[in-house]
Amino acid sequence: EQAPLYKYVSAGGSSLFKGGEGCGACYQVKCTSNPLCSGNPITVTITDLCPGSCGAYQFDLSGTAFGGLALPGKADQLRNVGRLDVQYQRVQCNYRGYSVTFQVDRGSNPYYFAVEIEFENGDGDLGKVEIQQAGTNYFSPMQLSFGATWKFQAPGSNKLQAPFSLRLTTLTSGKTLTAYNVIPANWQPGQTFVSNINF
Repeated sequence: EQAPLYKYVSAGGSSLFKGGEGCGACYQVKCTSNPLCSGNPITVTITDLCPGSCGAYQFDLSGTAFGGLALPGKADQLRNVGRLDVQYQRVQCNYRGYSVTFQVDRGSNPYYFAVEIEFENGDGDLGKVEIQQAGTNYFSPMQLSFGATWKFQAPGSNKLQAPFSLRLTTLTSGKTLTAYNVIPANWQPGQTFVSNINF
């Protein structure tokens, strides 16, 4: 992980992950149920579905995030506890100094485009992503693939025409923004493109 996350991430139970639409949402989490807990809140970003028999509102915190709940010098001891009762609340994401970032999926090709979208301020979650190809005046809906990755299959046997503009709509509040021509004509799978916009 790189800034701004610093590994303060969490998998979430089904009611937090929301079939992938909750990916990117931020929560303030704190523990007070153990004497090793600091009682100070940390902010985590939902990045995955909690594995196994996780409760609907359960957080599976990264090691760094789990340790961040501890009193100074007690992070390893608190992590060894394993499970804690926590208090949490949904908060606005704030990736200070970062713009929305688009990482092209390695499986993308001239007929199929998938992109992971990161660092959305505000709600942090996306309910709809649309793509506009070069030479068109309309946006086509993309499908949620998994987590923060959205995909688009070219219709018929047509190749996709870049550059692409991407329109993002948040799940929680319905706010919309558009990154015009953010994916250039010469894009390659695995590349990352940083926009100049954010919510």
